[in-house]
Amino acid sequence: MIKSDKWIRRMAEEHGLIEPFEPKQVREVDGRRVISYGTSSYGYDIRCAPEFKVFTNIHSTVVDPKNFDEKSFVDFHGDSCIIPPNSFALARTLEYFRIPRNVLTICLGKSTYARCGIIVNVTPFEPEWEGYVTLEFSNTTPLPARIYAGEGCAQVLFFESDETCEVSYKDRGGKYQGQSGVTLPKA
Repeated sequence: MIKSDKWIRRMAEEHGLIEPFEPKQVREVDGRRVISYGTSSYGYDIRCAPEFKVFTNIHSTVVDPKNFDEKSFVDFHGDSCIIPPNSFALARTLEYFRIPRNVLTICLGKSTYARCGIIVNVTPFEPEWEGYVTLEFSNTTPLPARIYAGEGCAQVLFFESDETCEVSYKDRGGKYQGQSGVTLPKA
Protein backbone atom coordinates (compact mmCIF):
# COMPACT_ATOMS: atom_id res chain seq x y z
CA MET A 1 0.00 0.00 0.00
CA ILE A 2 1.29 3.47 -0.88
CA LYS A 3 1.96 5.63 2.16
CA SER A 4 0.54 9.09 2.86
CA ASP A 5 2.04 12.34 4.07
CA LYS A 6 1.08 11.47 7.68
CA TRP A 7 3.03 8.18 7.52
CA ILE A 8 6.05 9.91 5.93
CA ARG A 9 6.11 12.62 8.64
CA ARG A 10 5.76 10.04 11.44
CA MET A 11 8.51 7.79 10.04
CA ALA A 12 10.85 10.75 9.48
CA GLU A 13 10.32 12.15 12.96
CA GLU A 14 10.34 8.86 14.89
CA HIS A 15 12.75 6.71 12.85
CA GLY A 16 15.00 9.04 10.83
CA LEU A 17 13.53 7.88 7.49
CA ILE A 18 14.69 11.10 5.79
CA GLU A 19 17.32 13.57 7.07
CA PRO A 20 17.14 16.50 6.73
CA PHE A 21 13.36 16.31 6.58
CA GLU A 22 10.98 18.98 5.30
CA PRO A 23 7.45 18.29 6.69
CA LYS A 24 5.63 20.45 4.14
CA GLN A 25 5.91 21.29 0.44
CA VAL A 26 8.33 24.21 -0.08
CA ARG A 27 7.86 26.37 -3.18
CA GLU A 28 9.66 29.54 -2.14
CA VAL A 29 12.97 30.15 -0.34
CA ASP A 30 14.06 33.62 0.77
CA GLY A 31 11.43 35.22 -1.46
CA ARG A 32 12.41 33.35 -4.66
CA ARG A 33 10.48 30.59 -6.39
CA VAL A 34 12.09 27.13 -6.37
CA ILE A 35 11.19 23.79 -7.87
CA SER A 36 9.14 22.34 -5.00
CA TYR A 37 10.53 19.89 -2.46
CA GLY A 38 9.44 18.28 0.81
CA THR A 39 6.44 16.22 1.83
CA SER A 40 3.62 15.91 -0.70
CA SER A 41 0.28 14.09 -0.46
CA TYR A 42 1.68 10.61 -1.12
CA GLY A 43 5.41 11.06 -1.41
CA TYR A 44 8.49 13.11 -0.73
CA ASP A 45 10.11 15.46 -3.26
CA ILE A 46 13.87 15.12 -2.93
CA ARG A 47 16.53 17.77 -3.61
CA CYS A 48 19.79 17.63 -5.47
CA ALA A 49 23.04 18.42 -3.61
CA PRO A 50 25.52 20.89 -5.17
CA GLU A 51 28.00 18.20 -6.23
CA PHE A 52 27.88 16.84 -9.76
CA LYS A 53 29.74 14.48 -12.06
CA VAL A 54 29.15 15.56 -15.66
CA PHE A 55 29.75 12.94 -18.34
CA THR A 56 32.31 13.78 -21.00
CA ASN A 57 33.51 11.89 -24.04
CA ILE A 58 36.89 13.61 -24.00
CA HIS A 59 38.69 10.26 -23.54
CA SER A 60 36.43 8.37 -25.99
CA THR A 61 36.28 5.32 -23.74
CA VAL A 62 33.62 2.63 -23.85
CA VAL A 63 30.89 2.99 -21.22
CA ASP A 64 31.13 -0.31 -19.34
CA PRO A 65 29.13 -0.86 -16.11
CA LYS A 66 31.59 -3.62 -15.06
CA ASN A 67 34.66 -1.47 -15.62
CA PHE A 68 33.61 2.15 -15.51
CA ASP A 69 36.33 4.71 -16.18
CA GLU A 70 36.10 7.57 -13.64
CA LYS A 71 37.87 9.82 -16.16
CA SER A 72 34.59 9.85 -18.10
CA PHE A 73 33.32 12.48 -15.65
CA VAL A 74 34.23 16.04 -14.79
CA ASP A 75 33.54 16.97 -11.16
CA PHE A 76 31.62 20.20 -10.62
CA HIS A 77 30.29 21.97 -7.51
CA GLY A 78 27.74 24.76 -7.72
CA ASP A 79 24.17 26.00 -7.30
CA SER A 80 23.31 24.75 -10.78
CA CYS A 81 24.91 22.51 -13.36
CA ILE A 82 24.81 22.59 -17.16
CA ILE A 83 24.44 19.18 -18.82
CA PRO A 84 25.78 19.05 -22.39
CA PRO A 85 23.35 18.11 -25.20
CA ASN A 86 22.52 14.39 -25.38
CA SER A 87 24.61 13.70 -22.27
CA PHE A 88 24.04 13.17 -18.58
CA ALA A 89 25.22 14.11 -15.10
CA LEU A 90 25.26 12.26 -11.81
CA ALA A 91 24.43 13.95 -8.53
CA ARG A 92 23.24 12.95 -5.08
CA THR A 93 20.37 13.91 -2.85
CA LEU A 94 20.65 16.37 0.01
CA GLU A 95 18.56 13.88 1.98
CA TYR A 96 19.90 10.73 3.65
CA PHE A 97 17.43 7.81 3.65
CA ARG A 98 16.92 4.86 6.01
CA ILE A 99 14.40 2.48 4.47
CA PRO A 100 12.51 0.15 6.84
CA ARG A 101 12.63 -3.62 6.27
CA ASN A 102 9.00 -3.76 5.12
CA VAL A 103 9.18 -0.76 2.72
CA LEU A 104 10.19 -0.37 -0.93
CA THR A 105 10.37 2.98 -2.70
CA ILE A 106 10.02 4.04 -6.30
CA CYS A 107 11.46 7.37 -7.40
CA LEU A 108 10.18 9.33 -10.40
CA GLY A 109 11.44 12.56 -11.95
CA LYS A 110 9.43 15.74 -11.46
CA SER A 111 7.34 16.99 -14.35
CA THR A 112 9.13 20.37 -14.40
CA TYR A 113 12.30 18.65 -15.59
CA ALA A 114 10.51 16.10 -17.79
CA ARG A 115 8.79 18.92 -19.70
CA CYS A 116 12.27 20.27 -20.54
CA GLY A 117 13.57 16.94 -21.85
CA ILE A 118 15.54 16.26 -18.66
CA ILE A 119 14.92 12.74 -17.40
CA VAL A 120 15.73 11.85 -13.79
CA ASN A 121 16.55 8.17 -13.32
CA VAL A 122 16.77 6.54 -9.91
CA THR A 123 16.48 2.87 -9.03
CA PRO A 124 14.19 1.69 -6.20
CA PHE A 125 15.39 2.01 -2.61
CA GLU A 126 15.18 -1.55 -1.36
CA PRO A 127 14.19 -2.70 2.15
CA GLU A 128 16.89 -1.74 4.71
CA TRP A 129 18.93 0.27 2.19
CA GLU A 130 20.35 3.49 3.56
CA GLY A 131 22.45 6.33 2.25
CA TYR A 132 22.40 9.36 0.00
CA VAL A 133 20.71 8.58 -3.31
CA THR A 134 22.75 8.84 -6.50
CA LEU A 135 20.68 10.62 -9.16
CA GLU A 136 21.13 10.48 -12.92
CA PHE A 137 19.97 13.42 -15.03
CA SER A 138 19.78 12.72 -18.78
CA ASN A 139 19.60 15.66 -21.15
CA THR A 140 17.65 14.27 -24.11
CA THR A 141 17.70 17.58 -25.98
CA PRO A 142 20.15 18.90 -28.61
CA LEU A 143 20.77 21.95 -26.36
CA PRO A 144 22.55 22.41 -23.02
CA ALA A 145 20.23 21.91 -20.02
CA ARG A 146 20.42 23.34 -16.49
CA ILE A 147 19.61 21.50 -13.26
CA TYR A 148 19.41 23.16 -9.84
CA ALA A 149 20.97 22.16 -6.53
CA GLY A 150 18.87 22.64 -3.40
CA GLU A 151 15.60 22.34 -5.31
CA GLY A 152 13.19 19.49 -6.03
CA CYS A 153 14.15 17.05 -8.76
CA ALA A 154 12.24 13.80 -8.15
CA GLN A 155 9.50 12.31 -6.01
CA VAL A 156 9.92 9.24 -3.80
CA LEU A 157 6.85 7.04 -3.29
CA PHE A 158 6.85 4.65 -0.32
CA PHE A 159 5.19 1.22 -0.46
CA GLU A 160 4.75 -0.70 2.78
CA SER A 161 4.23 -4.45 2.69
CA ASP A 162 1.94 -6.28 5.10
CA GLU A 163 4.79 -8.74 5.68
CA THR A 164 8.53 -8.34 6.16
CA CYS A 165 10.87 -9.52 3.41
CA GLU A 166 12.96 -12.60 4.07
CA VAL A 167 16.23 -11.07 2.81
CA SER A 168 16.81 -7.30 2.77
CA TYR A 169 19.37 -5.22 0.88
CA LYS A 170 21.37 -4.95 4.11
CA ASP A 171 21.23 -8.75 4.63
CA ARG A 172 22.65 -9.27 1.12
CA GLY A 173 25.47 -6.82 1.82
CA GLY A 174 24.34 -4.60 -1.08
CA LYS A 175 27.24 -2.81 -2.74
CA TYR A 176 25.62 0.63 -2.54
CA GLN A 177 24.71 0.40 1.16
CA GLY A 178 25.64 3.56 3.09
CA GLN A 179 26.88 5.49 0.06
CA SER A 180 27.85 9.00 1.04
CA GLY A 181 28.55 10.87 -2.20
CA VAL A 182 27.91 10.62 -5.91
CA THR A 183 28.62 6.91 -6.39
CA LEU A 184 29.79 5.47 -9.70
CA PRO A 185 28.87 1.95 -10.90
CA LYS A 186 30.44 -0.92 -8.97
CA ALA A 187 30.97 -4.33 -10.55
